[in-house]
Amino acid sequence: MAASPQDTAAQLRAATTGFDWLFANELEKARETFANGVSPFHSLGLGVCAFLEAALGMETGLMTEASRLLALAEAGAKKQLKLAKSSDKTTQFPPGTEWELLHSDAVILLGLTHALSESYMGYLQCLYAMNSAHSKFSKLYKTVYPNGLQNYATPAASTANSRAASIRSEASGSSSQPTALKPAKSGFFSRFTGAALSAPTTPQAPIVAEEGSIDELILSGTAFGYGLFNLVFSLLPAKIRGVVGFLGFNHDRKLALQALAVSAAKTDVHAVFAGLSLMTYYGVVLLLSGYQANEAHIIKQYRAIVDKLESRYPTGSLWILNRAKILRMSYDPDGAINVLQEGLKPGRPHTFAQADGLLIFELAWTLLSQRRYQEAADAFIRVTEINSWSHATYYFIAAGCHISLKNYEKAQKLLDHIPELIEKKKIGGKDLPTEVFIKKKLAFYKEKQAALTGSEDNYAHAVKISPAEELGIFWNTHARITKEAAVAHLKDWATCLNPPPTIKTALLKEHVPSTEPAEAQNVADTPDELAIRSLLLGIVHRTAGDYAGSRAFLEDAEVRHSTVKVSTWVGGVTWFEHAVLDLKEMEARSSSSTMVGLGADTEEWARVLKGAVDKLDKALSLATQQVDLSSRLDSRIAMLKDEIASKKEMLGIAP
Repeated sequence: MAASPQDTAAQLRAATTGFDWLFANELEKARETFANGVSPFHSLGLGVCAFLEAALGMETGLMTEASRLLALAEAGAKKQLKLAKSSDKTTQFPPGTEWELLHSDAVILLGLTHALSESYMGYLQCLYAMNSAHSKFSKLYKTVYPNGLQNYATPAASTANSRAASIRSEASGSSSQPTALKPAKSGFFSRFTGAALSAPTTPQAPIVAEEGSIDELILSGTAFGYGLFNLVFSLLPAKIRGVVGFLGFNHDRKLALQALAVSAAKTDVHAVFAGLSLMTYYGVVLLLSGYQANEAHIIKQYRAIVDKLESRYPTGSLWILNRAKILRMSYDPDGAINVLQEGLKPGRPHTFAQADGLLIFELAWTLLSQRRYQEAADAFIRVTEINSWSHATYYFIAAGCHISLKNYEKAQKLLDHIPELIEKKKIGGKDLPTEVFIKKKLAFYKEKQAALTGSEDNYAHAVKISPAEELGIFWNTHARITKEAAVAHLKDWATCLNPPPTIKTALLKEHVPSTEPAEAQNVADTPDELAIRSLLLGIVHRTAGDYAGSRAFLEDAEVRHSTVKVSTWVGGVTWFEHAVLDLKEMEARSSSSTMVGLGADTEEWARVLKGAVDKLDKALSLATQQVDLSSRLDSRIAMLKDEIASKKEMLGIAP
């Protein structure tokens, strides 16, 4: 027998209490609330708890438990859906729509659980789950939003030239005509991403739903699920999106972000998850894309969502985390550190260990970006006390911090632990991508030490460029640091290797009069190290505003790529950073001229944008599956290409 409308509403209210506990950092109280109920809402709540623990802490054991619990929620929703089909209509939507939605929630979360491994196999499993979910979200979207999303409120206003011009806030009061979406290219997914989802040519009144009602659940959940599905698919590495017959898919990330924003403006559980999804996306774009077409708009949207959720759940670590990220992305690292340290104080609820682990992780990277190496090392080791994901990676970074401090004995002790840690922690019997990178670096350091001394003992002394700073390239740690920190890096890297750099830049002349190695040595350092040095110097020159110097060093790294033996990732990453340089330099040039914004020299912008895309294509061609951390670079390239497309749209340049 199908649940009555009263029972369904009561079950939803009871389960919502559990989610409120979860978002306030009270994980145990949330679990207790969910365990006390027998509805599919409660089953989904238990699955979400395990999923968040797995996702936030990269806990492989919890991935299995999350999959089990989400499968139970999926089965329960499927049973209720079957029973509801023959029942009377109790909402503004067809009977059983709420159970169809809940079933779809479980399916997409199961797919995301597969993607947590950051491996190509995990991405493939995620893709298959997404394939299973796509028809469900297509059907729900067309049922719940037959006239599109254009007249639904979102958390923050959008400027006329923003990445999502159709998004408006409740206060905006805009009555502009919605613009029809362009049909997608013909392909497997075109039936739900193309013409079927085109916006109407005349405004339509949005469906109104009472807060906390089943109708709001359906409206918010449909927008969340549809938006998240498209966003996740668009962020998968190009190699994965291109397999198993999906070549025809033309994802619409702009529509995905709009759908998530519509959901985030509601008050139900999906609204919180939509906000979390948007915050995660905005944080990733600001951190990893390298360049943003409209950075001010991203931060505005990001801050509006954080403000809303933090006011509702002031003790929640996830909102504290994102408040700190906004500060860090706004070049206020000290403010970010203060927010994170306040969030970790003993007086706050700390039963959600994985969420707290994210605060510590963010704190560690922010301290590293500020060259506070001892504090950063301590923070990275502290992360290992919170979660079980790749302790080898955290030890490797901490060792790098101690190498920067010239504390070689402590660094060596940490490095000596790493092989054992890697053997303990494998996903599907394979090393994690970062651990594959680390194993190669350890072998490289040992080989260099043996060549220098005849023995591998104390090989930490052979390390000239901190592994923490080298891994920081992949996390884009050096892009949003202060000029003072950039200059300090410059002094270190310009004097750490033999032979010294032959490139003379304005920044080097000002701050490093002599680039002779700080430690006298007669033996030349390796081609790998010289290439990485040029890449790092190129990045920090750009951060410090010396674009000519940055270009000289990046071009040098591109040439040296052919000489590297171990660090084969240098070529692809350098071409990516070169594309970022071109865009940032053009942005600075147009901002300082009399032709600002839309009045900028569009012909010059078109040339720069085309050149950046060419460089990204070159980077992608070098990021083969055999290259370390290539999937991360692949995703960064996709994000930057989207930013380029947004810039073209803003300037009226044809795609």
